[in-house]
Amino acid sequence: MAKLRCPDTVNVLLLGTGGREHALAWKLKQSKRLGTLWIEPGANAGIQELGRVCPEPIDDMFRITRWCDRENVSLVVIGPEGPLAADYATKIADYPRRVAFGPTKAGAQLEWDKAFAKQVMRAASVPTGEGRVFTDPEQALTYADTRVDGCVVKATGLCAGKGVVICKTIPEARHAIEDCLVRRIFGDAGTTILVEDLLEGPEVSVLALCDGQDFWILDPAQDHKRVGEGDTGPNTGGMGAFSPTPKATQELLRVVQRDVLVPIIDALKRMEIPFRGVLYAGMMLTAAGPKVLEFNTRFGDPETQPIMARLKGDLVELCWATATGNLSEVDLSFDARAACCVMVCAKGYPGNYAKGLEITGLEDAKAVQRNPGEDVLLFHSGTTRRNGNLVTNGGRVLGVTALAATNARAAELARQAAACIRFEGAFFRRDIGSGTGA
Repeated sequence: MAKLRCPDTVNVLLLGTGGREHALAWKLKQSKRLGTLWIEPGANAGIQELGRVCPEPIDDMFRITRWCDRENVSLVVIGPEGPLAADYATKIADYPRRVAFGPTKAGAQLEWDKAFAKQVMRAASVPTGEGRVFTDPEQALTYADTRVDGCVVKATGLCAGKGVVICKTIPEARHAIEDCLVRRIFGDAGTTILVEDLLEGPEVSVLALCDGQDFWILDPAQDHKRVGEGDTGPNTGGMGAFSPTPKATQELLRVVQRDVLVPIIDALKRMEIPFRGVLYAGMMLTAAGPKVLEFNTRFGDPETQPIMARLKGDLVELCWATATGNLSEVDLSFDARAACCVMVCAKGYPGNYAKGLEITGLEDAKAVQRNPGEDVLLFHSGTTRRNGNLVTNGGRVLGVTALAATNARAAELARQAAACIRFEGAFFRRDIGSGTGA
């Protein structure tokens, strides 16, 4: 791909409707190069305050590409995994007239097919847990009976962050396997499963911008997947995150770069898959060293919220450089302050929950008492407007992100602000960022 300079004015179409996309929209709006920010129909209430709604259905490629031509959209930023798996990055791009930030379907297979990701990791000698792939329930159950130290059962397809079950006992493993392969609770996404050894240790999310040749590692974040305090209960899409994390030392990042990112990107090149977009390595810091739990091929949610809060520089330029192979020509730096995001969720999440509940307290959250140099940002996730009122429209409703001098203070401020958000059954984890030190 030839070098393609970022235009002075860039009209952007942002795909996605959640908290990740609100954080991206907030950062895109700060760009000196941004012309018009177009957003997807159905975007949450926060995103709708920042952009103009695209009038065409996003899943109609013929109509959306013609509309992009008419509106001179030159950059499409793809937030969620679904459109990446559907190859929107290829279908909507029209190089050099229009580029897409996000990998092709082939590159995104690292996320939408966990069996493929495990195969690539093995071929590239990337450290990861031992595991086997199954489609037959009896074979999977027989294997699970040998995992006396516990295991993890993963649906290999996309399940919105809920297709991973941590099993401490053999009966738990058998139940999870039958959920996928017999009861089919994840549909087609769970017809193939991965049964992996249970790894122990803290988790760290390492994200890198990749342009097909070069990559930039972003300041890492630490996510909290389990719904309950003390990391208990079922997995969710993410209950909160903070950045930076003291567990991600410079030495650890060097190891991840050498043993994970470089081998994976090189393996994809050998497969003639130039990866352009975000490569997200979910790492477990085990006693035997860091090991990959999973790959995502987009910004994480909620990790994007503290990362965007700390990111310096022009996001339009960064996305353009990533999409066009020019990362070596842009700067990347982060605010020295720490950021912590706490997700305020609807009662019942990650199971069934009510929608349409009126939300109040946002102004109180923004006005919570803070010290000079501290800030509180609210990123909408599952919200919408109904009869002029802000109401719930999802399980994860609002992300409350605080910036402060230390991780501990950012976590404290985020909790104080989150406590101001009010709707029936609202809850959040009060231990996000606890024990992070300075």
